[in-house]
Order: sequence, then structure tokens, then C-alpha cells
Amino acid sequence: MDWTPYDAVLFDLDGVITPTADLHMRAWAGMFTAFLDSHGVTEPYTDDDYFAYVDGKPRYDGVRSFLHSRGIDIPEGEPSDPPDAETVCGLGNRKNDVFNAVLARDGIAPYPGSVRLLDALAERGTAVAVVSSSKNARTVLAAAHLTDRFEVVVDGVVAAELGLPGKPRPDTFLHAAERLGAPAARAVVVEDAVSGVAAGRAGDFGLVVGVDRGAGERTLLDAGADVVVADLGDLL
Repeated sequence: MDWTPYDAVLFDLDGVITPTADLHMRAWAGMFTAFLDSHGVTEPYTDDDYFAYVDGKPRYDGVRSFLHSRGIDIPEGEPSDPPDAETVCGLGNRKNDVFNAVLARDGIAPYPGSVRLLDALAERGTAVAVVSSSKNARTVLAAAHLTDRFEVVVDGVVAAELGLPGKPRPDTFLHAAERLGAPAARAVVVEDAVSGVAAGRAGDFGLVVGVDRGAGERTLLDAGADVVVADLGDLL
């Protein structure tokens, strides 16, 4: 791939740089399955639900979206709600506790192909950023020993502080590009989630790369990806 037309590359984190998407999937599945069972809902939570309603979205948006798909309405609550609260925020916090426990116990290693691409971009002087809906992004980067790789991190914490809407809106990506001094037309978005690919397309970025970690090549192309790869090493 010719990187000459691009000054910056904006990476999602979970499922793109690190395999933490698998941890997120297990944490969401455990939380939602227990919740549905406790409410007598017979239609189970599946991986298809994760990709359709949760993947790539801010945590509470994912909870809200999935519950809406099942016709379940519970109070919104507050971000400070305890994890046992029967609210949108409480369920999101419950999932987050499970994720952090698994991350602390098992740690995380980045995808080798993603590290090779980061090495190549660093060698040519291309600016890079992480753009993640997760409020755990800096914790994951530290666990994967990648903190010093990224000049800019725009995560769920930054988005909340600045009032930036999450994916599929392009605002977090546009903010990251601006901080790197790159116009959208000269920046690349790299995403594994349908909502993230849609955000890249909505922001009129120079290139949108989809990484197929389970969403499906056709699905990512339909969402707006210019190219889809199975591993970022394929771009070298």
C-alpha cells in the first residue's frame, strides 16, 4: 500500500491493535445473558447481537441499543450507578467491572501484524492516534506496552469531557485528526466495527480500512470501507 497521500492514521483499539474485542465480547455476553435470564427473556444474547448493537459504540449506547432490540425499557440512571443497579448505566458499569477483572488477570498482547504496521508508519514519520469508544483505552494500551506509540488518544473519557458524540458519528476521529494537524482528506481510519467504519465514511476521510475480526468483509464494505483486510500486516 502507498502511504504517501496520507499524513496520519487513526486506529480503533479493541479488535484493531489489540485482541481486547474478544474480552469485551465475553464480558458483554456474560452480563447480558445473566440480565435476560433474570427477566425471563427467552431469546438469548448472541455474537450477532454484539456486532449489530454493541460493537464500537460507547458503553451506555451499546446497552441502550441492545435492550431496545429486545423491547426492554429500563431507567437510564447515572454514570455513578453501582454495577448492581437495574439501569442502563448500571448494566454498562457491570460489564466494565467484568472486563477489567479479566484484563487484570490475563493481560493482553497486541496483534503482531498491527505492531509491524505501527513500526512501518513510525519509520516513515506518519502520525498515529488511537480513537476508541472505550473508557479503558489507556489501561489497555498500558497493559499491551503501547502507550508511547501514540501521540494522541481520543477515548471515551476525552469524548465525554468534550461532549463529542460517539461512533457512528465522525466527531472523535475528526478531533484526533485535528490534534495531529492532518486534514480528514489526508488521514486514514482503521476500524473493525461497523459503527467505526461508518464514522470514517461520514467524516470524508481519505481512506477507510476495515479489519474483519468477525463483522464480515461484505458488511464492512457496505458500511463504507474502501478496503477490508483480515490483518493489518496485509497492508505492508
